[in-house]
Amino acid sequence: MCESNGMAGERELADLLFTAGDLARMRFAVAPMWEVGPSLRLLRSGLPHAVHGPWAEQVRPRLTALGPAFGLLAELVPPTGYVPDFINPAPAGPAPTLAEELAAIRATPAGQVRRDLDRLAAEHGTLGSRLRALHADPGPGLGSLAEAVEAYWELALAPYWARIRAVLDADVLHRARQAAEHGAARVLNDLHAELRWAEGTLRLSRRTRPMSRRSAGPGLLLIPSAFTGPGLYTLFAPPDPPQLAYPARGIGGLWTTAAAPASGTAALAAVLGRSRALLLAELAAPASTTELARRTGLSPSAVSQYLTALRDARLVSAHRAGRSVLYARTATAEALLNPDG
Repeated sequence: MCESNGMAGERELADLLFTAGDLARMRFAVAPMWEVGPSLRLLRSGLPHAVHGPWAEQVRPRLTALGPAFGLLAELVPPTGYVPDFINPAPAGPAPTLAEELAAIRATPAGQVRRDLDRLAAEHGTLGSRLRALHADPGPGLGSLAEAVEAYWELALAPYWARIRAVLDADVLHRARQAAEHGAARVLNDLHAELRWAEGTLRLSRRTRPMSRRSAGPGLLLIPSAFTGPGLYTLFAPPDPPQLAYPARGIGGLWTTAAAPASGTAALAAVLGRSRALLLAELAAPASTTELARRTGLSPSAVSQYLTALRDARLVSAHRAGRSVLYARTATAEALLNPDG
């Protein structure tokens, strides 16, 4: 089941046995939905965060723009404990899009939705009105849930996804090289302090439920995440392989906003023009047209014109946050501004 290890209960050990076939089916995936629940939980806590503080300070004030959608997500992702399994479908490939994952959520059988919500109610005492409606009629309810996730994603994660995705991809590449040079055992033993591999068995400490091949399919899905830390999240939902989401390497520097090198900005200015290069340099964090105009001294109409050109060139992306639009640098723009980074 989808749970965060160590959130409740006494310290325990849980073992998952592997066959050669299970080990052969072990793979990595970068999954957008594994960022949705943990990031929302972090925002709702209201607490300062050593790593994600800069992101949370930017995003929390925007949550009111979600309206009723935020209420549905807040009921589905409680502050602690179990989160319904169906919001984290097993990734079919190495990097599913959010749209693909939402399509899988919409296709969840009604029986599974109700079983997961029943467990959520058992652990937390009751379901809120929105989840009771989802329980009563899962078809339309899952459509509303997908719309709520899309609205949250656009506001809280999409403007930052290029930066987050770069960290997750770098983690997968590092693990793949580890596996090639040292084998799968090194990879598993290096993932997290609560995870150990020995003699065909994967052992997790601080898991409140036992692990068994009877409660999951063959293989193992390893999912690096920016927001799951410091613990591990596990999901056992047959017939899919077990999913294990772990903190990715490099998240400590995720929100470091080092200024773009003057050489990089100057080189871009020679190609794009000074004003467009200036706007790219200012987008170390996503910002609106009004904010960029205030910071650069350019008129709002000029900023809008330049951003349109940069968007057409795929150097910035636009994301709606309530009544405003946030602009963010793309991975291509990051590489151009920091060619040695």
